[in-house]
Order: sequence, then C-alpha cells, then structure tokens
Amino acid sequence: VQLQASGGGLVQPGGSLRLSCAASGLTLSIHAINWFRQAPGKEREGVSCISSNEGRTYHRDFAKDRFTISRDNAKNTVYLQIHSLKPEDTAVYYCATDLNPLCQTPPKTNDMLYWGKGTQVTVSS
Repeated sequence: VQLQASGGGLVQPGGSLRLSCAASGLTLSIHAINWFRQAPGKEREGVSCISSNEGRTYHRDFAKDRFTISRDNAKNTVYLQIHSLKPEDTAVYYCATDLNPLCQTPPKTNDMLYWGKGTQVTVSS
C-alpha cells in the first residue's frame, strides 16, 4: 500500500492550490481518507476527511471556509483544494487512512495506519 501526496508549492497569500493523494494497492473509495498538516515546530494536525460511500466530508473549524476535500474514484485519488491561502497554512501536508469507512472527527494522528509522503505548501509573498 502506498499513498502519495502531491501538488504543493510556493504560493502567494490569497492564492489557491489543489493537493492530490493517489494510492496504489488500496482502493480509496472504500476507506475514509484524511489530510493532515504539520507546520514547522508544531504537531501534526488533522485538517479534513472524506468518508467512503456517500463521501461525507469533515473539516476542522479553521478549514471549513477555505478547504474542499473530494474524491475521484476512477483515478483512485483524493483531492484537497485550498483557497485564500494564508501564511499560517504553510506546512507539510500528508494524506492518511485508518482503513475505516467513516471519518474520525477530528482525525487522530496516532490512529492512522498508512501515510503518504508529504507535500510542502509554502505561503509567502
């Protein structure tokens, strides 16, 4: 099982990014998929989650207005769209799953079983 996060980069404040989480050896549509982030000097924190089946989504409070999580089952990929990026969004973003079909609310780092390598998001002018 491999998860691979991609799509990060250097963006100016107010910009947008779409992060992707692609999987091999795992069918993402039957598992809840989570996005976490870890800023320099801070603990990793859960950001958003999309459940299997109905695709119900969950966002932490700070992410509710600017983050959108979605899934393309045909591509076996989960996306995290971030709008109106702020400097405090600067972090390494990871996708992960605990293999459960439903989201934890909020996602818990220690419960995740598979992690993708992170993708760096830097928001700076």
